[in-house]
Amino acid sequence: METTARQRLDQGVVIPACPLALTADRRLDERRQRALCRYYLAAGAGGLAVGVHTTQFEIREPHVGLLRPVLELASEELRRADEAAGHVTLRIAGVCGRTDQAVTEAARACDLGYHAGLLSLAALPDANDDELVAHCRAVADVIPVFGFYLQPAVGGRVLEYEFWRRFAEIENVVAIKIAPFNRYQTIDVIRAIAESGRRDVALYTGNDDNIVLDLLTTYRFRVGGAWVERRIVGGLLGHWAVWTKKAVELLNGCQAAVASPQDPIPASLLQANVEVTDANAAFFDSANQYAGCIPGLHEVLRRQGLFEGLWCLNPDESMSPGQSEQIDRVYAAYPHLNDDAFVAEHRDTWLAG
Repeated sequence: METTARQRLDQGVVIPACPLALTADRRLDERRQRALCRYYLAAGAGGLAVGVHTTQFEIREPHVGLLRPVLELASEELRRADEAAGHVTLRIAGVCGRTDQAVTEAARACDLGYHAGLLSLAALPDANDDELVAHCRAVADVIPVFGFYLQPAVGGRVLEYEFWRRFAEIENVVAIKIAPFNRYQTIDVIRAIAESGRRDVALYTGNDDNIVLDLLTTYRFRVGGAWVERRIVGGLLGHWAVWTKKAVELLNGCQAAVASPQDPIPASLLQANVEVTDANAAFFDSANQYAGCIPGLHEVLRRQGLFEGLWCLNPDESMSPGQSEQIDRVYAAYPHLNDDAFVAEHRDTWLAG
């Protein structure tokens, strides 16, 4: 990974997991997909993750054939913006499947200028640690790896401390998205990295149920007779695919708070953890085991005028009964969390470009 991109990653940024804009006949809506990328850049996101769960895994199916076009489109938009602004936006590509598929996807992402691959292990539910590590090494030989602890409720698997300790030995691992939605398992990952001696693996939260506290917490472990501290520096989140400008402000606030350890954490940030989690429950449809998580994000983008509809590649994927009302509720309860006014001000420009 180039030095500037690595510095940005280590600094900690907002990385939205990019949704997929579709027309009513479930074809790529290129104009709105480009507008979405422009929204994230204008909102201050430091990176974008594409080809991940929020982008819909069905893009990989041969009859759909959207993986490469969507990766190309996003990379083109980010490159153009970076050249104009003179900075680097992190480009993270989702990488999944068994080893042959994952290596092929990693090579494609590398060719398209992505800085790292977010490596899902969901396709290897029965693999042992030796097999998992070998799989990760094969991908890391092709592209820098952004590890991913995905919660079992949405297709992930439990990954023990021992796996993460061995994972840390892979030189081309640059970051980990920690998203088990479980405090014990979150600690397993961070302790493994701390005890490995790696100081160059950036930790990112994907715990949508604990975003703010993840960003405010110091993780401290006794290693070789000395205390080692690690922090989660940013987030790679589907939740941050909406209300993104406010997410950037929130991350900045958390980073400012932890930069002054002598001062108490503001009560407003602790309250924000509850509010953000409550909003996420509505968007991600936690009451129904996340069945409506992708359409829920689409609904927020539709209300803002960035998306035309809620269409998913799977015609059976839709919001759950009562989910729209839950989104109404959190909109009313936490108006300070949305960035609707910002989107309304710039949306036509993003759509016209």
